[in-house]
Amino acid sequence: MKNRTRTLALAGSAALLATLIGAAPAPAAPSAPKAASVHGAGKVFYPFSPEDDIRFTVDADGDPWSLPLKLENAEKGLPTDARGWVTVHHGVHGSDFAAVSRAKVDCLVTGGGTATLTAVVETSNVGWEGMRIGISVQDGRHGEPDRVGFSWGVANLDVHPDLTATQATVGTCMAPAPFTEVVKGGFKVASAPLTTGPR
Repeated sequence: MKNRTRTLALAGSAALLATLIGAAPAPAAPSAPKAASVHGAGKVFYPFSPEDDIRFTVDADGDPWSLPLKLENAEKGLPTDARGWVTVHHGVHGSDFAAVSRAKVDCLVTGGGTATLTAVVETSNVGWEGMRIGISVQDGRHGEPDRVGFSWGVANLDVHPDLTATQATVGTCMAPAPFTEVVKGGFKVASAPLTTGPR
């Protein structure tokens, strides 16, 4: 009798387990990977022009494999392809003049709350049209301030063997470290891994 009771109990437990397993929801399908992005606006303190009003507005979203190139292995674009706009405003202290340029984003790479992006200037009141600029943004964490770096703010030079130098062009996604501190406003960086192939 004891063995029969034990057998019935085991059978009941197995049936209950089977019911619970059958009722459990199926594992969720993996979601599409999120895209990298940088959004925000901020005024920075630039030590070489400490009283100037230097501001950046960045609205950039990763759009991998969307900008085909006439280059082997890049016919479908690159994992760093991006879209959006950057506006640079530089008001010169003691004057009514402000240099303003608006540039179309072409590249974005992120990691750990930091982003590097480039954009090609489309409109400018200082003759920057057609120039690619490099911007880096650090989304401050643990009470740290946000930071911004920009390619023309440091020595972006080609130095020749005779030690003469010329202004270098900026390649896609190339920018210096975020060396200035944001003193007003801020930025939000959404980091995402690079995708390994076209969607």
